Amino acid sequence: MSDDYEYGSDAVDSGGGAERTFAPLPPPPGRAFATSWWGRAWLKALEDTALDGQQLKQGRRLAREGAVGAVSVRPGRITAVVRDRDGTGHRSDVLLQELSDEAWDRFLDMAVDRAGHIAALLDREMEPHLVEDAAGAGVELLPGIGDLEPECTCGTWDHCAHSGALCYQVARLLDEDPFVLLLMRGRGERRLLDELQVRSAARAARGAEGDDPPEDADQEAYGVPAGEAFAAGSILPPLPWPPPVPEEPGLPPSLDTEAGPPPGLDPAALEVLAADSAVRAYRLLLEALVPGHERQPVPVDLTAEQDAVRMAADASPEPWIAARLAEGAGRTRAELESAVRAWRYGGVAALAVLDEEWEPEQDSLARARARLAAAWEEGERPQLRAARARWTVAGTDVQLRYDRDGRWWPYRKERGRWVPAGPADDDPAGALAGALAGTVGEG
Repeated sequence: MSDDYEYGSDAVDSGGGAERTFAPLPPPPGRAFATSWWGRAWLKALEDTALDGQQLKQGRRLAREGAVGAVSVRPGRITAVVRDRDGTGHRSDVLLQELSDEAWDRFLDMAVDRAGHIAALLDREMEPHLVEDAAGAGVELLPGIGDLEPECTCGTWDHCAHSGALCYQVARLLDEDPFVLLLMRGRGERRLLDELQVRSAARAARGAEGDDPPEDADQEAYGVPAGEAFAAGSILPPLPWPPPVPEEPGLPPSLDTEAGPPPGLDPAALEVLAADSAVRAYRLLLEALVPGHERQPVPVDLTAEQDAVRMAADASPEPWIAARLAEGAGRTRAELESAVRAWRYGGVAALAVLDEEWEPEQDSLARARARLAAAWEEGERPQLRAARARWTVAGTDVQLRYDRDGRWWPYRKERGRWVPAGPADDDPAGALAGALAGTVGEG
């Protein structure tokens, strides 16, 4: 859980839910407001709902400036005080209809019927495909068009800058804890988990009596029944503790022997590869010990050219090794330096942005132009010259590149060559801010 916010105490309300209060978040300069699937889905609902895009721009600006105070979340309502630039505070509320008891029953039955969902929820995790399965049960978790109803003491009847700023702040809360959405829909986390455990235990008891078999009863069973494992616990020896993790990667063997190498074998290059393998194995071990590692996507296989760039980025090699890696990457030494910088900012994806000059299709180009138009206030947008998927700021050596996944990458021209200037950002203004200020260093 991030340290960006803290919880207040839960208090049971008349509807059986709970209220949680989140301390004000620091301003998020140079980064998108939502990085998770849940946060982005929330912002899409906001942007589809609001009639006045200019008010949303002002709300995003207020949220980025840290104008949103503590956020109170309770069933059906979120509340915060949002201050204008002159310091005037306005209480802003956004209402979201609570789910009915019947809808919650359908949701809970659906979760219990699917082992993956109940296991994840009891482990305080919410996966995006939970939305699809809930919709299949007739339960809409995410707000749709018109579902986010604003109220603000400023008197604006539609979404104003204050309710917009509040919604942008809530997107950041959803990044850290999607259970906030379920609380808005009417169930506090503790009550929800308790009800899941009760239903799961009841389902298991009925199954033991031969009633209500689970959906996957015809599939092959794996593992040992819990009762059998518990009964054998007193006679089985305890599992040994895992060995401690080494403080650093192991040293590869030296190939400096009296015997000469066979033809075609370069001992010095082989030693470099062995050292790289030790570092990679150490890194993989550390990643495997991180909780939730088994749910992470499998890394893509690298081409020989990409792997040469990776090695150069990881090792900061000596000049003769760098020359060999540049040759293996199919690049000059200067090109390898740019590729290394790109790799440190974003791996394979950043390398593709450096190398590719693609022509977006009309729908993709329209989305990019819309994002650019919405990123700045009226009169604040810099003058941009477009060429395919690249926008150069007129009169500067700064450029934005748009990738195939809809992200923006900042670039600067150094010694006549365009080089990466920072990591990707969903917000073009955020991506450009660091590059324009010249504050983004190499990764």
